[in-house]
Amino acid sequence: MVAITIHNTVHCPIFYNKTLNKIDFILLSMAFGSPATGYVPGHNLSHHKHLQTPKDNARTGKMRFKWNFLNQFLFFFFMIPGIIRTESKFVKEVGPTKPKWRSQYRLEIAVLWAWRITWFIIDWKRALIFLMIPNLYAVWGIFGTNYWQHDGCDEDHPYNHSRSFKGKLFNFLVCNNGYHGAHHMRPSMHWSLYPEYHKREITPNIHPNLDLNTLTAYCWKAYIWPGKRLDFMGNKLVLPPAEKDEDWVMETKEGKLEMEAVDLGAEVN
Repeated sequence: MVAITIHNTVHCPIFYNKTLNKIDFILLSMAFGSPATGYVPGHNLSHHKHLQTPKDNARTGKMRFKWNFLNQFLFFFFMIPGIIRTESKFVKEVGPTKPKWRSQYRLEIAVLWAWRITWFIIDWKRALIFLMIPNLYAVWGIFGTNYWQHDGCDEDHPYNHSRSFKGKLFNFLVCNNGYHGAHHMRPSMHWSLYPEYHKREITPNIHPNLDLNTLTAYCWKAYIWPGKRLDFMGNKLVLPPAEKDEDWVMETKEGKLEMEAVDLGAEVN
């Protein structure tokens, strides 16, 4: 839930006041175990701007296991090296042009490590069980959603780029993140508006195989039985040749790629 809250908040900060947003991001970072502002390069600018291309550090085409369950389960571990490299380069190269953003990022890291060290000094066993392990699970879980949201979809289609799940209980628990197509089309829209937007704009245009009711049924079919990796049309997914991550950071620094204020988290206002 913390990971989902950070995801939603980085796209659509809660407060009109920047100072309150900055404080909120610090608190969320402490709960999550990673700087909330770090979502900006790795998610807002890489995944959303360059969906499923070599500039998307979290593209599903990186996964090549025959058993589709392993593709889902190990997704985070294959994605995180590229995401860390991009985040570090963004801070170094683009950070000086966005000093307020960079200061917020560094402040979140400083407070986060002070928080961790304090609790490890007080009781390292409880800190490990109730802080580090849940933090790792949160990161693994939130990154893993990318796989079932996009694998086998058509990133070039105006509507079939994402898989959506409409279950009411599921979306209550995940703040409507099941409506992932709506999120990609309107990432800065508040999550409470996704169901209505999905019904009005997406349902009439999306392929029915991507407009699903339950995540559980999809995961069972895709990862357990029969566990085959298929495209959204039900055909065996044919992957393109494996490609290395392409750099978009320097293009952003040089002004060749657009970076809007809305992409910058706490600095959005």
